[in-house]
Amino acid sequence: MGVEKKAKSVLSRPVKRVLLKVGSGVIAASQGGLKEEMVEAIAHEIGFLRKRGVEAILVSSGAVACGMSILGIKKRPSEIPKKQALAAVGQAHLIRTYERYFMRLGICVGQVLLTRDDVENRRRYLNAKSAMEELLRMGILPIVNENDTVMVEEIKFGDNDRLSALVAIMMDVDLVVMLSTVDGLYTRDPRMGNAERIRVVDCSRADPLDVCEVEGVSALGTGGMASKLVAVSQLASSGIPAVIAKGEKGVMERILSGELVGTLFIPAAKRVMGKKRWIAFATHPAGRLVIDDGAYAAIVKGGKSLLPTGVVDVEGKFDRGDVVSCVTVDGREVARGLTNYSVEELSKIKGLKTFEIESVLGYKHSDEIIHRDNMVVCEGILDSAFGGVADGDKGIRT
Repeated sequence: MGVEKKAKSVLSRPVKRVLLKVGSGVIAASQGGLKEEMVEAIAHEIGFLRKRGVEAILVSSGAVACGMSILGIKKRPSEIPKKQALAAVGQAHLIRTYERYFMRLGICVGQVLLTRDDVENRRRYLNAKSAMEELLRMGILPIVNENDTVMVEEIKFGDNDRLSALVAIMMDVDLVVMLSTVDGLYTRDPRMGNAERIRVVDCSRADPLDVCEVEGVSALGTGGMASKLVAVSQLASSGIPAVIAKGEKGVMERILSGELVGTLFIPAAKRVMGKKRWIAFATHPAGRLVIDDGAYAAIVKGGKSLLPTGVVDVEGKFDRGDVVSCVTVDGREVARGLTNYSVEELSKIKGLKTFEIESVLGYKHSDEIIHRDNMVVCEGILDSAFGGVADGDKGIRT
């Protein structure tokens, strides 16, 4: 099937739930404050979805930018306490502005503020999911943002592109639309000239980061095209199509009518499902298990669990139940999963047969270090979907 035909097939699928992500550059005015005409346009886009019986979730940046305007600060500060203070001031203004325009359409809104801790902890992840499901059931629009007021480097998402992908995966949406200041993905930075818009990216054939040159960070936001592509790679690996389009009135109607607006990302054929989505995308590995060739073949080709005999080395600091990476001796990540043993225990039983575990430790939690049911294999899934773990994340890079 040709890529254009495949794109039309994707856009013709029934859509019951949509996540709309709005960046700071779309709604923040260059002279300060919000572009209220854009806030009104976004309200009408979601109003259009609601009239069609489509549930909507809005992920919106802009709190810090609003705070800067209210307090008359021209340059985005680098100090975390100052950004926290600006977010505290700006978030209230942001949600009030959205509420004013949505109430005109008879839409009640609910504010949801998240940190990375909220999605990395399985119980809090499920609690957040349940809360948003209930908001949707009640006909309330969840407006999601990072909880910048309490964020520090250790618990921040880094940008709302990643947050939007994680919320979309959490909430099992059918489509994600990322509204930007540009009308899609280009072969290179459009400001440099000789750039062509890419209408469709088939993620079952190519990693989005491999089809173009990306660089640059927006002045008001913390993201850029590179972070959007990592986000859409995560979505594609979860079977969720995504569109990057210019923020303008009528964009949702055009997309849902089947028009190729901006850039459409067709999901990868092989996708991560259920609990494994959380393991793959919502968590950061607390450690690494270096595995031998036999374990690699068993995991990747044989669909097996990881046994202690295949573990060569152990790195990091983790407890039983934490997410860890399985890497080859040359450092290539091949899987992630929930470990049944702590780093101290694994240091003692690595390389042993399963029947030797109890004699060494005096007990045995399980024969498997990571059971297949609690493991996601990275090979065959887009590299950028797993990305690199940010600096400061428990000292582990994947």
